[in-house]
Amino acid sequence: MAAYSYTKDLDETRTAKVYGKDLRISPKHAVELARELKGKKLDTARQYLEDVIAKKRAVPFRKYNKKVGHKRGLVGWDAGRYPVKASKEYLKLLHQLQANAEYKGLEADKLRIIHASSYKSREIPGFLPRAYGRGTPFNQELTNIEMIVEER
Repeated sequence: MAAYSYTKDLDETRTAKVYGKDLRISPKHAVELARELKGKKLDTARQYLEDVIAKKRAVPFRKYNKKVGHKRGLVGWDAGRYPVKASKEYLKLLHQLQANAEYKGLEADKLRIIHASSYKSREIPGFLPRAYGRGTPFNQELTNIEMIVEER
């Protein structure tokens, strides 16, 4: 079994961490959401994700924006989408992150996301049956997400 660790080491007394391993969401959507959530307060991030799930606010797609339609309401950017499935997983991780912070004795209204990153995990191999006894690979990509909040 592979050992997972965080990409940043920070002061343990003022920070709380959460790590989502092998989540069944798109790595591209997870990267764009991580970029958008970094630097926000915990309550603001939670409200933002709830708006994305309700399709009221779009997430700007800055890196993976090929053939992505324009969305109204994006400031300083035009391409965007509503990654609902990835937003639900991020919302679960935010609830876990707040619980971890409260367990450590940190104040919930002073928490700010200082580190949010996501990257590809392993693949689940699969295939699609095709004509004449052939098969096409159809693998499921998994994603790892890590977030760290700090009391400020």
